[in-house]
Amino acid sequence: MNIAKMMKQIQKMQQDMAKIQEELKEKTVEGSAGGGVVKAEANGQYELVSITIDPEAVDPEDVEMLQDLVLAAVNDALRKAHELATNELSKLTGGLDLPPGSIPGLF
Repeated sequence: MNIAKMMKQIQKMQQDMAKIQEELKEKTVEGSAGGGVVKAEANGQYELVSITIDPEAVDPEDVEMLQDLVLAAVNDALRKAHELATNELSKLTGGLDLPPGSIPGLF
């Protein structure tokens, strides 16, 4: 294979990956717990964007329950963010199931 051609392909892939990563900052997913009384929103780069707690979920006598709901909602949002990022990046990698870190710049 022509080395110059291969280098151009790698450069294009790096540019495409940078573009996808920027787009993932703008895309969000929502996780929830307790039938939606606690919601967590994360972007495609696994950053928590917001947490919403319905006042009915706040019971001063049971703070532990609220903590569990927040944790569950955040984990749900992060799982969905991972799925979003994986789906978007698979468009670039042609569906290859590459482990994180196998390509520099990939999550």
